[in-house]
Amino acid sequence: MTVLSLLRARKPPDFADWFRPGGDYLLRIAEGMGFPTGDLPGLLDEAEAAMRAGRTGEDVAPAVNRLIAADLYADATFGLPFLEWTPVWYELGLAAPTAYAGWRLDRIADQYAATIDHVSRPRFSRPGDVVRRGKPAVSFVSGFTDRFAFADAILHLEWFEYVAGECGIGVQPGLIEEARSQIVGYYAGDLAVEDLDPTVRRLQYLLFTDDEWVRTVNERYDLNSSLLSVWERVCRRERERFGGASV
Repeated sequence: MTVLSLLRARKPPDFADWFRPGGDYLLRIAEGMGFPTGDLPGLLDEAEAAMRAGRTGEDVAPAVNRLIAADLYADATFGLPFLEWTPVWYELGLAAPTAYAGWRLDRIADQYAATIDHVSRPRFSRPGDVVRRGKPAVSFVSGFTDRFAFADAILHLEWFEYVAGECGIGVQPGLIEEARSQIVGYYAGDLAVEDLDPTVRRLQYLLFTDDEWVRTVNERYDLNSSLLSVWERVCRRERERFGGASV
């Protein structure tokens, strides 16, 4: 199989193995930062069970519906903005399948959002939205791997902010904004890892455990995807950079 095989997934049970690693990622970050998580571990189990059984809407508890919808909406929206941070040859090659996969995820998320009073839709930054010294910060980053890492550093921070907010996870006030500012400074070359606030550094370390998400999806769907393997290696490299005695 290749990553394109995921495009054949159409029903909630097909996406249970996609949802669970994302839910575990959310929990890992929140617990690692000491944020209040409520009954998130139990909700993750309920959500996975509901998806595997094909239960949606009124057959699922509201909190579970919200968790699934937020996770899948975030994943559905993530792909195209992320590609804009990468070289044109990479973006053009993956734009169409990424858009279609996002549409599929949206359709599943819609089934869980249908009975919720309100669930917002995320918005992820494009390169022009992140400015340093009066110009797009990505212009200070050269090379495919480093641009890929910078994109992930910004967008997975926004992914967490959105999903955590929808699911009621208590994030320390002001942390996301400060983390964003310092991480942009780091990738733009203005700050070293040692200059980062320890809390920001730990948050980014945990966010880069999305290498585990990538590896798990690759394994659960038996994809053997070289693309996902590259993504996993980049994330692991960055996680190790942000690791250390202070983390």
